Amino acid sequence: MKNLITFLLIVFIISACSTFKQEKSYFEKRIDSLLVSDFFQKSNISISALDFQKDSILISINSKKLMRPASNQKILTTATALYFLGKDYQFQTSFFYDGEIKDSVLYGNIFVTGSFDPDFSTNDLDSVTTAIKNIGIKKINGNIYTDISKSDSLYFGQGWIWSDEPETYMPYLSQLAINKNSLTIYFEPDSLNKPAKISFNPKNNFVQLINNSKTTFDGNSNFEINRDWLNHNNKIISKGNISINSKKDSIEVSVREPHFYFLSLFKEKLINSGIQFSGTLDTCKINSDIKLITSFKRNIIPVITNTNKVSDNLSAEMLLRAVAGLKFNKQSAINGKFFIDSLITLSGANPKEYRIADGSGLSYYNLLSSELLIKVLKFIKKQNEPIPTLFINTLPIGGIDGTLANRFKNSSARGFVFAKTGTISGVSSLSGYIKTKKNNLIVFSILIQNFVGSSKQARDIQDKICEIIYNEL
Repeated sequence: MKNLITFLLIVFIISACSTFKQEKSYFEKRIDSLLVSDFFQKSNISISALDFQKDSILISINSKKLMRPASNQKILTTATALYFLGKDYQFQTSFFYDGEIKDSVLYGNIFVTGSFDPDFSTNDLDSVTTAIKNIGIKKINGNIYTDISKSDSLYFGQGWIWSDEPETYMPYLSQLAINKNSLTIYFEPDSLNKPAKISFNPKNNFVQLINNSKTTFDGNSNFEINRDWLNHNNKIISKGNISINSKKDSIEVSVREPHFYFLSLFKEKLINSGIQFSGTLDTCKINSDIKLITSFKRNIIPVITNTNKVSDNLSAEMLLRAVAGLKFNKQSAINGKFFIDSLITLSGANPKEYRIADGSGLSYYNLLSSELLIKVLKFIKKQNEPIPTLFINTLPIGGIDGTLANRFKNSSARGFVFAKTGTISGVSSLSGYIKTKKNNLIVFSILIQNFVGSSKQARDIQDKICEIIYNEL
């Protein structure tokens, strides 16, 4: 009898301990309550969260599942660029000449070399024309060339969707970029029966306008304007009727062959500044027998900030190619991925378990996990200052700026979520850092995919999870 009582007591204790271990915390229960939504009957979610100070996992739900990261891919790209290129790295666009200058005439050519600067603009060309004048050139009796031999022939990222053309979020890629490789088109009605008024910013002769539109009294406007992307050219075609009561509006389109776009805008800037030029524009391999006119330099930190804050795809792709230059002469996406794989390894993960297709996350080929993202975020946070602070400062702040400016506005977590968003069709991601009410630093990643329609419900769930983390941890 005594042995039976002892046995039953042991069984009771084991059962009680088992029950105690299965009991979830209030924090875990609150997270679970969000995941019973009908939304997840068809869609998938992966969540990882880590207490940085304690180096302990707080949440791990499908954390190893491979998911499309969308623009959370930019976390890997920008972290790789900052870690390997360093905070003092500079993009450099340089202008040279050969031949000789005699009586204010350059009997030679102008050469332009780029290093994948994503933020070069027509405004930057003003200082270039000034520098050309300062060395005594008023006329160029030669041609203008650019050397783009360091870039490959792939002007789109691997796995980008052809039908996204000519949206500016899918820009053409080249070693030499200008104005985000895009064009703004303004349009408005003219007098009755006349074609619509159409203008470009920047003004240029690189694109061709074919205006088949008509201004009418009809209130039902069927006016259309776009770049003729289907035929792979830079013709801007307008058609249909535009109501005389329509207001001035605009669209932005990507531009093919951005290096020639750059040279064309440069040519027009020279002519408008009083420098005569009637030569041709072309590409060539530049030799060493040339003289420097001027170099335009741009620090990497503003570029990384722009990449993460506003989720700029061109900037991400150019960063990926810039980092490739540390080891490879051909600065391609494939060679840039060598360094992303290296960062993944340094973060304690195996790059062979994931698929990296581009630098921006626009590709549906990318496959990452929330576990990987928090490992990378943790690795960057563990680096010596100023790397961690610089990186965190490039991320959108909940309710404050960037792609999180309109989220967390009425949340207690406003101003305490520093995270990268990610959105493509059927995918919504959010990963970064949370400074909690208890002054803890939480590294987190929430990847949601395989839903139809708006990503608002996915974003709302992400925001609620972040708010729970902020208040409870």
